[in-house]
Parts: sequence; C-alpha cells; structure tokens
Amino acid sequence: MRRHLTLIVLSAFTAAVGAQPGETLQNWFNDPFFQVSSAIADCPLPAGPFTDEADRRVQSHRRAEKGTTCWLAKECDRPNAFAYDQDIAAAFQAAVRERQPFPDTSLWVTVQGRVLYIEGCAAQPGMEAKVEAFARAIPNVQQAIAIIRADPSARPPYKLRRP
Repeated sequence: MRRHLTLIVLSAFTAAVGAQPGETLQNWFNDPFFQVSSAIADCPLPAGPFTDEADRRVQSHRRAEKGTTCWLAKECDRPNAFAYDQDIAAAFQAAVRERQPFPDTSLWVTVQGRVLYIEGCAAQPGMEAKVEAFARAIPNVQQAIAIIRADPSARPPYKLRRP
C-alpha cells in the first residue's frame, strides 16, 4: 500500500501537463522549495513545485484529500498534512547547515504534505539512500524521495524547470 501511495504521489508530482508556450509557471501552493548544496555547477534546476494553471487544478483536489485524510486518520496532530511543510523545510535546512552531509552534490528540496522530494546531482552514484535516510530523520517527515543524477552525461531523472 505504501509503495502504491508513493507511486501515485510521485507521478502526480512529476506529471507533465502540457503547458502552453509562454505560460507562466508558479508555485501555486507556496510549497517550500530551496537549494541545500551547490558543488556541481552544471546540475540542471528541477521544476520543483512550479506548475501551470492546468496542473494547479489537478493538484488542488489531490492536496485537499491528502491534507484532510492525514487528520481524519489521526496521522497528523495538525488539521492538514501541508501545515507541517514550513516547519519541515526549516528543520531540514538547519540540519544540513549544521552537519553538511552532502558535500559533493547540488541538491534542491521541495516539501509537499510531509513528503520531501530531493532532486539534483551527485559526484558519486548511490547517494539516494543516504539522502532519504537523512531526510526521514527530520521530525514530522512522512516520506523522502531522492532523485539524483550521478552521471553528468545522462539526462536528469527529474522534471526540469522551463525558462
């Protein structure tokens, strides 16, 4: 069940919804999105929470359902899963500043409904498990998903921010 939920959340997060050329992408829900490391200069910028109007409408229903389900299932002390996101982002940033656990990486983080999506590049392969374990140790994090490119000649495994 948890794996199924992960796939649903990940596909909703990374779905390309056919934005019109020139359409402005926005962070409609004010999801925390920030960079935590920058050692790899040519690492492509992830799309993060920036989407078009059509995707905003698709996400609205999913977010309302996920937010209240957490409360109704007694998995959250707060009435909405997304109410944790700013605190999770601040705690993650503080932990990274304190420990500097990912020196040879360029990583960006998006926090959505107690889930951390960590995307970017690493000089060494196999960083995903370490990054995910670090993120899951942050209070109130339900899940962490690291999508990291280690081969600079490979296509990024995450959706890119359009200019």
